[in-house]
Amino acid sequence: MFDTTIEPAVAGSFVFPHVEIGFPIVEGEIFPADNAYGLYSAISHVHAEIHARDDISIQSISGKPHAPGKIQLHRHSQLRIRIPYNPEIISLVLPLAGQKLTIGIHEIQLGIPVMLPLQPVSTLRSRIVTIKKFQDPEPFLAAVQRQLDTLEVTGMAKIPLNKNGDIDRKAIKIKQYSVVGFGVEVSNLSDEDSIKLQIAGLGGKHKMGCGIFNPLPRRARMLDE
Repeated sequence: MFDTTIEPAVAGSFVFPHVEIGFPIVEGEIFPADNAYGLYSAISHVHAEIHARDDISIQSISGKPHAPGKIQLHRHSQLRIRIPYNPEIISLVLPLAGQKLTIGIHEIQLGIPVMLPLQPVSTLRSRIVTIKKFQDPEPFLAAVQRQLDTLEVTGMAKIPLNKNGDIDRKAIKIKQYSVVGFGVEVSNLSDEDSIKLQIAGLGGKHKMGCGIFNPLPRRARMLDE
């Protein structure tokens, strides 16, 4: 049985009742690397109510590089959905357990989910942030700072370098179009601002894997210390 009893994340005297629900992948081996829009479409097809909500963030599924445009799923691969801790919204998301989702010729089956609160950390990173009309690094970063100011989040934003040492420019495919964005890292966050940024995100297309902030992987955090 899935237990929905959970302590909301607390930062100082502020309580932010948002949670992340992670569905393990119990069937499926190879999957498109650019899977965010495909996931959103497949989930909306199974549960049309999710399509209409603006307070749900759906993260793309990660895996090991396999072939051009493909990843190999592993035991840590998950479908992760970030939502308010609200019975109505939880009841929309939980029926995804056991569902099969199809993107093109690739199919996965979701397992029993785990629900966890968001945790405050001083440095957060988003795999890709998209802001309409901003496709060059400097104007884009200025737009990121304006959005942080609007959220009243104090932190140091930067576009990290990719493994080749280049600006981390990315794109996602939505139908026949490509939307350009950048990886974004925000550091020097207070506990309150860390949770606030994880809840609000930056830019648009949060149901397509964009603008969602997570703690750095453990290895990267250790290198930063």
